[in-house]
Amino acid sequence: MSKLKVGLLFGGRSGEHEVSIISAKAIAQALKSDQNGGKYEVIPFYIQKDGIWQSGETAEIVLNSGIPTEKNDELTNLWQFPPQVQNIDVWFPILHGPNGEDGTIQGLLTLMQVPFVGSGVVGSATGMDKIAMKMAFSQVGLPQVKYLAVTRSQIWSNPCIFPKLCDDIEAKLGYPCFVKPANLGSSVGISKVRTRSELETALDHAASYDRRIIVEAGVIAREVECAVLGNDNPKASVIGEIAFTSDFYDYETKYTQGKADLFIPAKIPDEIAKKIQEMALKAFAAVDAAGLARVDFFYVENTGEILINEINTLPGFTSTSMYPQLWANSGVSFVELVDTLIQLAIERG
Repeated sequence: MSKLKVGLLFGGRSGEHEVSIISAKAIAQALKSDQNGGKYEVIPFYIQKDGIWQSGETAEIVLNSGIPTEKNDELTNLWQFPPQVQNIDVWFPILHGPNGEDGTIQGLLTLMQVPFVGSGVVGSATGMDKIAMKMAFSQVGLPQVKYLAVTRSQIWSNPCIFPKLCDDIEAKLGYPCFVKPANLGSSVGISKVRTRSELETALDHAASYDRRIIVEAGVIAREVECAVLGNDNPKASVIGEIAFTSDFYDYETKYTQGKADLFIPAKIPDEIAKKIQEMALKAFAAVDAAGLARVDFFYVENTGEILINEINTLPGFTSTSMYPQLWANSGVSFVELVDTLIQLAIERG
């Protein structure tokens, strides 16, 4: 039986370029393992930070070294794909952030008419845009923190409108609150604010990243996460908890060794864990996700309240990332996990 050719697509044009390379390396090793090596042939495709696709030796070097290539001065082949693209049986995109998990690459792969791992255009786009995501959650009755959607045009408006916007945020949400670009991953551009001056600065900062911004009320809670695996009949993993000493789970905390601790399974009551799993599956369906997702929650221990924070339809996939660790603690090894995801992609077509 001939091996399935798996196009491992990594790198990309987001701020999570380096994380994508690490995720891809872990997946490649799992696909080449004794358990999977007889079924799959891994063909790496590296998207440089300037958007140019590389395959062959260049892609292999980046995958093995973890070091990105330099941008080209001339984008002569931006829309020309390596010839190996036409040989791919199934794609495994592991591109985090904008242009990777926001529906754009999923649209391209859909046009190629080849199965791919993960959510389609709708699930990816809804899961990436925090405002659209929250609207979808609200539609199915999932409890959330209070929030307000804001646009760049409101923030960068005339001196009469901006103060009224800040007044409105203070009246409806209060302090502390979080200001976030709607379409960036990995806590990029997020600020925790406690005063009017911090709010003004944070709004301006977020608007430099995105034309859509979301402001959320702060909440004192434990941060817990659940992994989902499947298509139309998905399953939920055990619950994990993130603990950190920094002010909030920002980019530095997320990707600096020793800055955050993961506890799996989380030390929470069984009935709370069960409820979180049910909510995670409900969120997965609400955005029309497929294949995989990690769903993040706030658990307010004093009241027993569970608030959904967000869904990540293409979470970090290194061997130490929360998503594969949650499944490892649920009885699904990393090697089994990547195999299952490819089979789910083929099943979905």
